Amino acid sequence: MLGKGLLQGLAVTAKNLVGSYHDPARYVTQEYPEVQPKLPEAYRNFPFLVSETADDPMGTLRCVACQICEKECPPQCIYIEKSKDKKPDANGKLQIYPAVFAIDTAVCMSCQICVEVCPFDAIKMDQEFAIAATDRFDGLLLNREQLAKPNAYYHQIHPTEASEVDARLAAERRAAEEKARLAAAAKAAAPKAAAPTAAAAPGVPAASASPGSIPPPGPPPSSS
Repeated sequence: MLGKGLLQGLAVTAKNLVGSYHDPARYVTQEYPEVQPKLPEAYRNFPFLVSETADDPMGTLRCVACQICEKECPPQCIYIEKSKDKKPDANGKLQIYPAVFAIDTAVCMSCQICVEVCPFDAIKMDQEFAIAATDRFDGLLLNREQLAKPNAYYHQIHPTEASEVDARLAAERRAAEEKARLAAAAKAAAPKAAAPTAAAAPGVPAASASPGSIPPPGPPPSSS
């Protein structure tokens, strides 16, 4: 029949049109921005800096200003200045921190190379995409205060990856604490082990106090 395919197509369109008023399964259009899209966990847009807590994001940044991401960035959109001093991180260890950390999102191509090369898991990919600005220079140049987001936010957008990172960092911290504890115990035990050998027995000359020492020569034999 001539036009049968056309009629079948129109029937499908009409069925979806009527069903879209009462069947949620046929809601094919999201009323953005009132209805925000549910993004997949693997979605990425622009980088952000991970801080351990939301109360003190600048004081608990994982970033130690090693500048590896700045050097490896293909479009060179990351700018970092190291601090002149050190301050305690979230674990209480003195660290250099980024005095300046800026990313030009107008140049960033979301390649995730900065995330791959970071040895401290300090930079991750965000899912925020609505970042339009009227000024394409200052408006899209994000500083460290704008980039810093807590670890809880990282768990919210990338729960699987964040859990793996936290487990690995916790294991590394435990290993470092155990190594420091063993080193401190060995250092404390070293003077105690050396004390008995250093002290000479009463009435014995100091030259013969150490084991393996050669005794002093005696008087020459008298000639007959």
